[in-house]
Amino acid sequence: MGVEAVPRSGGADNGVRANISTFTRHHPNVMMTKAKVSGNYPNSVLAKTESLRLGFDEAIMLDAQGMVAECTGENIFVVRKGRIYTPPDGTILEGLTRDAILRLGEDLGYEVVAKPISRDQLYIADEVFVCGTAAEVIGCGRSTSAPSGRARPARSRASSRPRTRRSCAASILVRRSGSLP
Repeated sequence: MGVEAVPRSGGADNGVRANISTFTRHHPNVMMTKAKVSGNYPNSVLAKTESLRLGFDEAIMLDAQGMVAECTGENIFVVRKGRIYTPPDGTILEGLTRDAILRLGEDLGYEVVAKPISRDQLYIADEVFVCGTAAEVIGCGRSTSAPSGRARPARSRASSRPRTRRSCAASILVRRSGSLP
């Protein structure tokens, strides 16, 4: 398997376009979901390939219960009414960038909640963003798979800057310094 850099359509300002994959994230009783082992990757590769063929940049994978798990190589966050939500640790691959965002979100005054996220919560979110070592932090742009088309990089009600831009800047600081500010 090779690694390929794929330019994102519309650039980071518009966010990545993601769809709900027909491939499900592995159940913890099927695979060791916390391990970065080669046997776990084909599932994500199939989901990503499907999304690219459909014209999207990324796939959002649901867990075996139909709740949002993660993307193919990134953790996912939903912002709604000033709170930041992320799926619980159960079936996701916990990441260092995710942990940094959780702590930075709290440091920036957001209520950060790890709880199951239903698919419809993506559609009514003020903002959806993903993070990972390779992706850093980037907003998810409008998705044609969302019936309402509302999932987008949101603008903070307190400023004209998208929340993901502030989070992205914080993520870059963490990566360069090696620790939280």
